[in-house]
Amino acid sequence: MRSDSEAPPTLGVGTVGRAESCWRPRWDWRRAAPEPENETEHVPAESQETSVEKVNLENKFSLFSEHWKPKVVGQLNGQQVKLAKLSGSFVWHHHETEDELFLVVNGHLRMELRERTVELGPGEFLIVPRGVEHRPVAEGEVEVLLFEPASTLNTGNIRNERTAERLEHL
Repeated sequence: MRSDSEAPPTLGVGTVGRAESCWRPRWDWRRAAPEPENETEHVPAESQETSVEKVNLENKFSLFSEHWKPKVVGQLNGQQVKLAKLSGSFVWHHHETEDELFLVVNGHLRMELRERTVELGPGEFLIVPRGVEHRPVAEGEVEVLLFEPASTLNTGNIRNERTAERLEHL
């Protein structure tokens, strides 16, 4: 039996025939960043970390008071993390191509679906699949975190006075 130090290097798919300095283990060949041409192109790790910031939901919610106007607090992979304060009933709507995640941070939310109603409390979330008609209802003020594609219009297939065309970033 051969030890790992005796095993030949594993070439990633598509690397056969390249110079030995270009080989990558099979598990990370797609993730590997291109080698810098010289040392001045290398970005130090500490400067990469400066763009990594935590988000305090309580602080972000304190920055606004209007209802049914989502605010963007984060973005990743074409998705947006949004915060919204809800009060009263919203419009019945659906989203043709997007799923929506509603996470209740404070308060109690009633999500009305055509065939049933789902009650949500703090720390609970619901994913509304694309195409499912729904209406959020908040008896008192409710704070929610929404996670959905950046293209998602808050009123879905309906356009009215509550439609938020451009979202504020906090």
